Amino acid sequence: MVLIDGENAGDSVQTTFSEKEVLGWLEFGDASRSLAMDIVASGFAPDFVIAIARGGLVPGGALAYALGTKSCGSLNVEFYTDVESTLDEPIFLPPMLDNSALIGKNVLLVDDVADSGRTLKLVIELLERAGVIVKSATLYAKPQSIVSPDFFWRKTDRWIVFPWSAHPPVSA
Repeated sequence: MVLIDGENAGDSVQTTFSEKEVLGWLEFGDASRSLAMDIVASGFAPDFVIAIARGGLVPGGALAYALGTKSCGSLNVEFYTDVESTLDEPIFLPPMLDNSALIGKNVLLVDDVADSGRTLKLVIELLERAGVIVKSATLYAKPQSIVSPDFFWRKTDRWIVFPWSAHPPVSA
């Protein structure tokens, strides 16, 4: 069953299937703004927003704009290889982030979801070892995650379909 709230499918808000939660673009905008308000209310003011690529790129950009943070970066981590299929451990992919500019700074680390939490844990530990002050933010947190993000918009145990990854890659 598909529930649409808006004039077209691009405006859809939370659409749920028996095993999936689908986040629409408009609801993503509201979620990002809500998350930014929680971050501001906490008193945390990030000097940098670092997104975990690829899932954290869109939410990271949205939060950077909402928070007025102009210094942004990303760190490439591969863990998921397909729907509900992962590598044994998350791995860093090039190019690596230059941590030297981040030492002693407040960094908001952003990903789309804390599912197992293993990717978030790996990156938080890397940044903290480099002397960075890290707070994490995700749109979703899952109950089984080994890391509870400092900020998250919603908890779910469903598989999440994000608007930026709802369709397969474009090919020739």
